[in-house]
Amino acid sequence: MQEKRAALDVIDEKKSMLFSLSDQLWENPEVKYKEFSAADQFCQILEGEGFQVEKNLAGIKTAFSGSYGEGRPVIGILAEYDALPGLSQLAGVTEKKPEKEGAPGHGCGHNLLGTGALGAAIAVKEYLKKTGKSGTIKLMGCPAEEGGAGKGFMARDGAFDDLDAAFCWHPGEVNSAASERTTANCQILYKFRGISSHAGMSPELGRSALDAVELMNTGVQYLREHIPSDSRIHYAITNAGGTSPGIVQAYAEVLYLIRAPKAEAVKDLLARVNKIAQGAALMTETEVEIQFIKATSDTIINMELLKVMQKNLEEIPLPEYNQEDLSYASAIKETCKGNPSYFEQLLADVEDEKERKRLEENLSSPLHNIVFPLPKERQGFASSDVGDVSSVCPVGQINGCTLPSCCAMHSWQMVAVGKSEFAKKGMLYAGKVMAGSAIDLLENPQLLKQAKEEFIQKTGGKKFQSPIPKEVKPSV
Repeated sequence: MQEKRAALDVIDEKKSMLFSLSDQLWENPEVKYKEFSAADQFCQILEGEGFQVEKNLAGIKTAFSGSYGEGRPVIGILAEYDALPGLSQLAGVTEKKPEKEGAPGHGCGHNLLGTGALGAAIAVKEYLKKTGKSGTIKLMGCPAEEGGAGKGFMARDGAFDDLDAAFCWHPGEVNSAASERTTANCQILYKFRGISSHAGMSPELGRSALDAVELMNTGVQYLREHIPSDSRIHYAITNAGGTSPGIVQAYAEVLYLIRAPKAEAVKDLLARVNKIAQGAALMTETEVEIQFIKATSDTIINMELLKVMQKNLEEIPLPEYNQEDLSYASAIKETCKGNPSYFEQLLADVEDEKERKRLEENLSSPLHNIVFPLPKERQGFASSDVGDVSSVCPVGQINGCTLPSCCAMHSWQMVAVGKSEFAKKGMLYAGKVMAGSAIDLLENPQLLKQAKEEFIQKTGGKKFQSPIPKEVKPSV
């Protein structure tokens, strides 16, 4: 289709602007709910491209949307742009070398993710503009994916309610449809308050908040034996009450993250962990405050949308890498020895012998610049606030190759390659796949109808119920 090809070509025409934005985000990493510069840059570009911009979505200062077109369907493209704390790293090197010790860095590639989503939205806008078709494209600016559940708060407050479907992507090791279900989770802060005293002269007067934290952690360790094997409970002591052992600690806190395949299971586990916290407070004669921080829903995979994205993955030309790309990727790969390969995990599920042989020929390459066949739906163990959007409307997601083989997410290596040419090439390709998929829905209403039917079948027609209580506000 000539109009579709012309629209996708716009992404190449805009690549200088897109590369510049991606680099600026990388150079100025901002953590959850503090992405003010990033949000401003996106909004300025969207306004310049003719989008109608709405800021402060769901009352979040760094959340926004940019809309173009009229009528239905309304198709969303999800953009992320937050960084991770403590992952500062120089670009283009092959050793761990922070640019600024302790500063944040783009260890999950959200500089690429958000920029690729913007490119997709601009391409679909051009398609709507030239064809005059009914439909609206909407770039959703979603902050705080890392530890803040930005989409969860946005979904709770109705930011995605007008979408008929949404597309997104994530930087990674392969080009594939994302058919792995993420887990639901919740994050809770337990604040214990006791009584301070001199630990040597009057220990009997003290009530140790740190003792309460340690007893709680011990209780949860015993609980782990009696929870489903697909559930997870993680914790971090975020305040140990001070550094002097001669003082009974009057305050201490511990942060818990609870995961399970379904939100209902998370809710059940949370009730059990809360009882342990209350028991620890009872044993130590301290008080405990339980603060709900955030939660995300499990992902509802929509295979109908993934089939549309798979078609575009296969039809759109893959990036072309030069020797410089391959040499740098190979050098980074050497630093990742021993890391599990997502490529090989997917390969294990390929049953067709011919397909498997084709894929195995790429095993030794530092960049897996091929397209995987459509994977089967399966359960994973990571979490993402994309799950909340998938509970509101059908969502299709892909992985795009921007990383060398075996390179882990949330690592210095991922930050180091974030400005590389091969990462940017993968970003443009992902943008084209999302744009092409959105255009297919605009061209063929039957595709969207099938996606909605699957969504209703998997949700049972139930309206989205947010796992985040209404009174909880985003935590910076």
